[in-house]
Amino acid sequence: MGVTYKYFGAPDGATAARVPISMRPEELGGDELGMNGMFTKIKPETMAAMVLTGIEGVPLNKVPPLELVVLHPDYAVVKLPMTVVDPIRGIGEEAVGAAAFIWSTVPDRGGPRDAFNVYQLLHEWQDFSQRLHEAGHQPYCLVWP
Repeated sequence: MGVTYKYFGAPDGATAARVPISMRPEELGGDELGMNGMFTKIKPETMAAMVLTGIEGVPLNKVPPLELVVLHPDYAVVKLPMTVVDPIRGIGEEAVGAAAFIWSTVPDRGGPRDAFNVYQLLHEWQDFSQRLHEAGHQPYCLVWP
């Protein structure tokens, strides 16, 4: 079945830690976690690397680690560094397209990804980062096994 990731915004770690324990990803709308979060199958480490290497040019070994907020037997919550959401907010179409192309050539477990799918994902991430910025929230990710 795989792991589901829900990216969401929260003003601080204490708020992010109060994630509904009994709710499954398909039951969460977004209001419970705020910011109309994003569901994806993309790991937060991969998302961080995609933005920082593809857009900022940060070497992969310099991508900062994620901060564990909650580790529960049923789920985990991690905090992403702001450097993962801030850079994508102000870039234009050309930069998004270039980053998508670069990232599409990086093989992952399933092989290289289609550049257009990566491009769409980066646009979703761009919208998400704008909503975070407007609300003054930090980026978090809720992970279900």
